[in-house]
Amino acid sequence: MLATDSDPIVAIATAPGRGGIGVVRVSFGRTGEAAAQALIQALCGQPLAPRHASYVPFLDGSGNALDRGIALYFPAPHSYTGEHVLELQGHGGPIVMQLLLQRCVDAGRAFDLRLAEPGEFTRRAFLNDKLDLAQAEAVADLIEASTEAAARSAGRSLEGAFSRDIHALVEDVITLRMLVEATLDFPEEEIDFLEAADARGKLAHIRERLAQVLGDARQGALLREGLSVVLAGQPNVGKSSLLNALAGAELAIVTPIAGTTRDKVSQTIQIEGIPLHVIDTAGLRETEDEVEKIGIARTWSEIERADVVLHLLDARIGSTAEDGVIAARFPSGVPVVRVLNKTDLTELAPSVARLSDANDDDVCEVRLSAKKGEGIELLREQLLRIAGWQAGAESVYLARERHLIALRAAQDHLALAAQHANQNAQALDLFAEELRLAQEQLNSITGEFTSDDLLGVIFSRFCIGK
Repeated sequence: MLATDSDPIVAIATAPGRGGIGVVRVSFGRTGEAAAQALIQALCGQPLAPRHASYVPFLDGSGNALDRGIALYFPAPHSYTGEHVLELQGHGGPIVMQLLLQRCVDAGRAFDLRLAEPGEFTRRAFLNDKLDLAQAEAVADLIEASTEAAARSAGRSLEGAFSRDIHALVEDVITLRMLVEATLDFPEEEIDFLEAADARGKLAHIRERLAQVLGDARQGALLREGLSVVLAGQPNVGKSSLLNALAGAELAIVTPIAGTTRDKVSQTIQIEGIPLHVIDTAGLRETEDEVEKIGIARTWSEIERADVVLHLLDARIGSTAEDGVIAARFPSGVPVVRVLNKTDLTELAPSVARLSDANDDDVCEVRLSAKKGEGIELLREQLLRIAGWQAGAESVYLARERHLIALRAAQDHLALAAQHANQNAQALDLFAEELRLAQEQLNSITGEFTSDDLLGVIFSRFCIGK
């Protein structure tokens, strides 16, 4: 039998392992109240008052107690999934939970109760209009949040802050589309639509608001994903010392012997709530040591995937020909911060300089002492600048890459619409079409215009039981 979105489903809703409390959750799908009452009677031996916690035994097939705990029954539509839902909260031992789960499956065979797939409860909530797609994704983001700022932003998304901004944009686009379509339907009125309806002004307002939403979403994506920061350079320039200084702990071995770091050392730190995945790598040089060669090859692989490269130099020597060769191999488009380390051994003071290279690209140079911890704050500030972080942005909501793609696509369509608005009346058809395409992109964020394939990808990444 093929699984459908209307099947009754069951899963353990708490994390694997031992815990004080474990939860088994059932959502009854198309089977409705009759199946819910039958399962409640089989497991609890008594009816349950809706939305009231009842302390009851959880019974096996012979009527003996498997466990005792709290049972909660939520009749539809007032439940997480919008369906009839039963939650059994017992002791959180893995064996107890598995026995209770199996008991639910056995007692539910009459109405084809099956194990839930990853994310299926939240998928039901989306399909039953309890959550829109952006809110549903925020559920997973809240569970997976690695920083306090990320958790707060995911909470704002779950409460609907992101969705409300998207819906407001969609409403503005729809209003403008109605005006355009009316003009196309009644050309005999000979009304100068662009002037009389202030279409250009309305469109400019929509574009301005979209830019603000995109800015907040970019910051939210930073909170969710963080930045991959790779420390690169020749041996003995202080990469491991800098990792330790950024992390505030002795994570990497520091010695004056070249080639001490043979493989990458990774640590996630936080700056203003943004996760930075800092990776210390093997020193880049010519070597005959086979193990060191492997480490250097892995270094270049990490550099290719980096969001930011910190190119470390010895402040006593400055940039050498070898450093020039290394810099030339850095991938284009990846921000590079030149870090002059060991200023404590020179007369240089910790500082930041903005330079220009031969290609007129903006280049940042930070002078610091990783060993002494001097100038580390300057480097943190530059990493935030590169990330595009704005201090005090408490209104941000967690966003995903697909949200950014949709927002940028909507921005492009609105830019084309603005071009057509500045042309003659014959361009109104194109103006209306670009508005329609922009609306579709915005609707894809909340799920009002989303393919089933995309839904499958999104919810498959949830944990089972959620």
